[in-house]
Amino acid sequence: MNTNAKNPIGIFDSGVGGLTVANAIYRALPNENIIYYGDTVHLPYGDKSPAAIQGYSKEIVDFLLTQHCKVIVIACNSASSHAYQTLKKHIGDKAILVNVIDPVVDYVAKQNFKQVGIIGTRATILSNIYNDKIKAKAPKHKTVGKATPLLASFVEEGFFRKRALTEMLLEEYLADEDLQNIDALILACTHYPLLKDDIDAYYRQKVTLIDSTAIVANYVEQILKDNSLLNEAGNLLDFYVSDYTASFEKMVNIFFGSPVNLELKRL
Repeated sequence: MNTNAKNPIGIFDSGVGGLTVANAIYRALPNENIIYYGDTVHLPYGDKSPAAIQGYSKEIVDFLLTQHCKVIVIACNSASSHAYQTLKKHIGDKAILVNVIDPVVDYVAKQNFKQVGIIGTRATILSNIYNDKIKAKAPKHKTVGKATPLLASFVEEGFFRKRALTEMLLEEYLADEDLQNIDALILACTHYPLLKDDIDAYYRQKVTLIDSTAIVANYVEQILKDNSLLNEAGNLLDFYVSDYTASFEKMVNIFFGSPVNLELKRL
């Protein structure tokens, strides 16, 4: 395993969604060097086959390993659902691999929720991974999943800033009968925290929204502490994309300030 604390944390997603996780890690661990890879050529992962997601993820992980990342965070629920086990075998002990699902499941299992809703991409919901993992750890929790495939692309294109459109789309998905009696809702896509206020408004603040970003950031911090890998002096931020998009650069600037180092890197 990479034991140099000064080496970076690698984070990847298909696009801007993972920036919510990267930003949470950046805020929780301001002395860490971070390398982010957005696979904008293939976004969104949520409508791709498991085999395709695994293939894209392997290429990105191989790149992050060349950058000597000590920890690699899969900041994508679709990739966490379908590629985590494959990547874990592929990486071996070269780096610590973190997904965005297990920390959330651990958190939910400790709460007293009665019925937990889950919204995410089609790939994530069809995998049943949240349902299965929560049931294994907290059998009394009832879960219901709802695929909301348009939301990731909606956020990626920046439409989430248009309140009327956001409200219409959320109404279409959240009005589903299965989501009416929940007391908690897992935002099972890293794009969805950008819709959190609107989702909260839809439920009139009566449903606990579970946002993975802070949970995953705290989890990564604990892993670094446990392995004596906390960096005491860093803060380099490098961003790579497989295809340049103005919307991605704009979102990076919003989250991290301008200017940032954004490079095109096709794998």
